Amino acid sequence: MEDRSLGEVMAAIEAYLACHPEAADSAEGIARWWLAARGIDTDADTVTQALQRLVEFGTVRVRRTPDGRRLYIATPPPAARRTH
Repeated sequence: MEDRSLGEVMAAIEAYLACHPEAADSAEGIARWWLAARGIDTDADTVTQALQRLVEFGTVRVRRTPDGRRLYIATPPPAARRTH
């Protein structure tokens, strides 16, 4: 396995969330479980940078756990965010 560029890591995270829209994990868990399962070996800094970019783009959002950990999850599509 080889290190991947930031864009490739972002694309892999988005692809994973497209297949698993209810998934939530920490940056470490994403690197270990989501990306490694797709054959992507990258460092924690690259995963964190990719997640920060995806949060800025509105694709991913952060949920804090009671113990302060950050979990990253897909931002629901606009139609799914509406309440009646």
